[in-house]
Amino acid sequence: MITNALPDIPRSYTAICEWAACVVYIAVLFRRVPPRRSVVVSAIGLAALIAVQYFDGSMPIWFWIVGMLLAFGCMYLTILFGAGTGKREGLYITARAFVLAELVASLHWQIVTFIGMRNGRFADYDWHAVLLLVATYALCFGLAWLVERGNFSQTAPTLPTASAATATVAITIVTFAMSNLSFISTNTPFSGSMGQEIFYIRTLVDFCGFAILYAQQEQARRIEASAEIASINAQLESQHQEYLQSKENIESLGRLAHDLKHQIAALRAEVDPEHAAAGFEQLEKSVQRYSAQQHTGNPVLDVILTTKERTCADRGISFTAVADGSLLSNMSSMDIASLFGNAIDNAIEATSKLADPEQRLIKLALFEQNSFTVVRIENYYDSRLKKDAEGNLRTTKRDDQHRHGFGVKSIRHIAQQYGGEVTIRTDDHWFVLTVLLPRQTGLMAM
Repeated sequence: MITNALPDIPRSYTAICEWAACVVYIAVLFRRVPPRRSVVVSAIGLAALIAVQYFDGSMPIWFWIVGMLLAFGCMYLTILFGAGTGKREGLYITARAFVLAELVASLHWQIVTFIGMRNGRFADYDWHAVLLLVATYALCFGLAWLVERGNFSQTAPTLPTASAATATVAITIVTFAMSNLSFISTNTPFSGSMGQEIFYIRTLVDFCGFAILYAQQEQARRIEASAEIASINAQLESQHQEYLQSKENIESLGRLAHDLKHQIAALRAEVDPEHAAAGFEQLEKSVQRYSAQQHTGNPVLDVILTTKERTCADRGISFTAVADGSLLSNMSSMDIASLFGNAIDNAIEATSKLADPEQRLIKLALFEQNSFTVVRIENYYDSRLKKDAEGNLRTTKRDDQHRHGFGVKSIRHIAQQYGGEVTIRTDDHWFVLTVLLPRQTGLMAM
């Protein structure tokens, strides 16, 4: 039996608290619906939660659990339609919002009852109580927003795994059960028997539940970030290995071209049929094509541009490059290979699909302007560009669907290492990728 029993939290206070928790998460989540819809759904959600709470209050005590499930359902629908989440994402977020609402409601009412016991009176709706409610809710939910906005992306949907969603719901159920155990029975090792003691236990358990859920989401974010970095690093390593292989192939072709030139000269000296002259000239031009190399002043860039130029030639793409490779003297070879390799590969992928050979154009420029090293790669395109949830361009590679967009991400990652930035724009069917790297930093390799 509870001694010195304290009054229950007013139904309207509980409804407002649950609604405010939903609003916090709608604010920190990536919303896939217009803001107007979020406002309208939130307003409807508040009315529904108040109605559910008062309906629950009019029912017998055994209806309490059903009433809490109804309130949870209203919160779920508010978040589902207010933020446009998926079903699993909505359940995952609602569970967190429910624990947050329980925590703030318990904390607020614990403060109210403490003040009421000292003053010898309880007044649910006098101006002191309302002012305290506004102050407590504003502070608590403001802090929750500050904490959780760094835990959720506002540019991409939250995609919890089935196990993560199940664990979150399980933590929520355990937290709710333990925090309200004293209201069901005081005859357990985990129950309290004094009114103020019960609210203290409830607040403490709810806080622990919220902290566990926060740590869970933070860990999920770290794992996701680590996986993305690992994927980018794997791509960087792949580009570097491609550069090394290309360098070896170019050196071999250079030696082959040198030997063939001597062989052609010897053949001309020994054999002089007029009808073979044209064939020898064609053979010499073919050898010259494979022996031609870019000379930018940076050996790594020379290899990349020479390799990509031959790829373009094989695919009927006109590739033009004007580059001062000396501007990259302090950039690591892996970063050069990855930045230019990814950018040119994306351009080749886009232009290869053009039916008109005259539209298969790629232009590359590397120059210095206003204390910046500027890398500009332009290519013609004749299709609609696709973007992911973050606004990054998606490729259409069929052989690696799960790594969409990592080429551009890798370019941005490299630019950021050197204090630079990447901009992408389109102009009359021309796709222009520009990388600006500040010269005053010395382009120190990270």
